[in-house]
Amino acid sequence: MTENKKIPFTDLHSQYLECKEGIDSAIADVIARSDFITGPTVDRFEQAICAYTGADDCASIGSGTNALVCALRACGVGPGDQVYTVSHTFVSTTEAIVNVGATPVFIDIDEYYLMDTDQIKLATNPKAILFVDLYGQTPDIDKIKKFAKEYDLYVIEDAAQSFGSSYRGKKVGSIADLTCFSFNPVKNLGAMGDAGAVTGSKDLIDKVRMYRDHGRTKKYEYDVVGYNSRIDNLQAVILLEKLKKLDSWLEQKSMICRRYSDELKDVVKIPKETEWSKHTYYVYVIETPAGTRDALQKYLNDKGIGTNVHYKFPTHKTNAFKSFVSAHTKVPRTEYVCDNILSLPCYHTLKTDEQGYIIQSIKDFYNEN
Repeated sequence: MTENKKIPFTDLHSQYLECKEGIDSAIADVIARSDFITGPTVDRFEQAICAYTGADDCASIGSGTNALVCALRACGVGPGDQVYTVSHTFVSTTEAIVNVGATPVFIDIDEYYLMDTDQIKLATNPKAILFVDLYGQTPDIDKIKKFAKEYDLYVIEDAAQSFGSSYRGKKVGSIADLTCFSFNPVKNLGAMGDAGAVTGSKDLIDKVRMYRDHGRTKKYEYDVVGYNSRIDNLQAVILLEKLKKLDSWLEQKSMICRRYSDELKDVVKIPKETEWSKHTYYVYVIETPAGTRDALQKYLNDKGIGTNVHYKFPTHKTNAFKSFVSAHTKVPRTEYVCDNILSLPCYHTLKTDEQGYIIQSIKDFYNEN
């Protein structure tokens, strides 16, 4: 009998080991200088994000969730406003809209698991479109921007899962009015704690900076009610070190995901890549034959293979947000997908034989059932 392997869903420690010397030195320097919040270290980090993404300006934030909140506030979104978004996303997207007092208008997803741009219809009082780059690629942003321009709406990109991606040759972060990144440890570019950033035009980013720092532009002068949402400098220097290796990591992940697609295309539904966006594969998500997802996940777990579901429940189906469902909320594709998707390990250090074991285990499950 073949002994089961132990394959975790994520492997963050290997990232650290690859950057250990640089990270340890940078952390020691921050501590030695007692340089913990704001100042030149944060400026250097924000400049590096602009250089990488091609953005005009960047405001670093304490988390991806707060990046969304500050971006919405910077665009003037508040009570009485409606924001187009999707329900197939991490809760932060919907949560941020509701926490600024606005109402989410849920749009269904397409074959790429992204906002179905053909289903965006004029709402009663729309203020913005907040779309999500789910799993690492973007929807058709040009179509979104065309609709937004016609009705004078802001375009905000939830790019928590797509740092390093591009749209029609332009880096994510330089396309929408504001782009929000999460640097949660498991993201493409991950800190060792919570962190985030917003990129965009200087006038909007100046407002984001104000909201992230207690609503002030000068010390002790508070212009609006804001938040304590500044990044800490330890996270900034950790991210700067990891940024040096990001493109290499993404390419290695891409090779792993291409192998999954090649070997599983006749077994399950594999991710479909858009023609306009570079897929960075934050996670590799398969769509299982209806009704088999939970049994497959248990089977893989019994074989020592870690998996996850991104995401098991659409946000409009949860207790916190079901009150925002209206008679116009028709998202059948979203609801079906959430019942049948499964995320497989795809970190860049996944070994060839480990991936082979995962692939064979999936094949074995469907051969046996």
